[in-house]
Amino acid sequence: MNSLPEGYRALVIGATGAIGGALWQALAADARCGLALGLSRSAAPQVGGAAGPPRVDTSWRIDVTQEASVAAAAAALRPLGPWSVLVVATGALHIEGPVQVRPEKRLADIDPAALAASHALNAIGPALVIKHFHDQLPLKERALLAVLSARVGSIGDNHKGGWYGYRSAKAALNMLLRTASVEVTRRRPLAVLVALHPGTVRSALTAPVIGSGPDADAVSPEAAAQNLLRVLDTLPAEGASGSFHAWDGQTVPW
Repeated sequence: MNSLPEGYRALVIGATGAIGGALWQALAADARCGLALGLSRSAAPQVGGAAGPPRVDTSWRIDVTQEASVAAAAAALRPLGPWSVLVVATGALHIEGPVQVRPEKRLADIDPAALAASHALNAIGPALVIKHFHDQLPLKERALLAVLSARVGSIGDNHKGGWYGYRSAKAALNMLLRTASVEVTRRRPLAVLVALHPGTVRSALTAPVIGSGPDADAVSPEAAAQNLLRVLDTLPAEGASGSFHAWDGQTVPW
């Protein structure tokens, strides 16, 4: 990440997911990264970077659907900041639990509880992370805050329909990110807040959709992570905050 200061610190929320884990590993392997920390709901924190591991505290685990968990993690991590890179890599198309969430094929499949669960994880959760962590971005240095969105959340690019819950949750996430970018950059003018579309990535999220066989458009999580970090690293200091980009750097319509 050549656009950031030497020894920058990076935080990945959702580091046990396919893309989140690959992002954390790529950041931890960057010789210019002083500390790379990966958090998730169910696993111990992952720590890497040139600065070496600090004390690993299980209170760093985070459930983005529970604001108390997000707030506690933010308070515990504050002494380790500021964070020049903050990536929210949480989200799911299929959700297991008390409410089963599956991509809807038609209007008749819409279920209020499933819609709420999808929005809680895919939109509200990342918004809570931004709420509690944005003031841990550097004040007078470049900072990159990214949320993993999806092209299917683009209203202008929706030509196939279906997937009501996931599409609307990602569209809501895009608006939340865009709105937050206006507020955050008032105090942190060098911060760049963006929504990212990683492309089709081979993962547990996409397996039910693309199957287990090879897919010409699907890439490995490691390749996706490198693509996304390349996009982040090359975003201009001015005019990029509050934008929506695909893995190849192209702007995605809202």
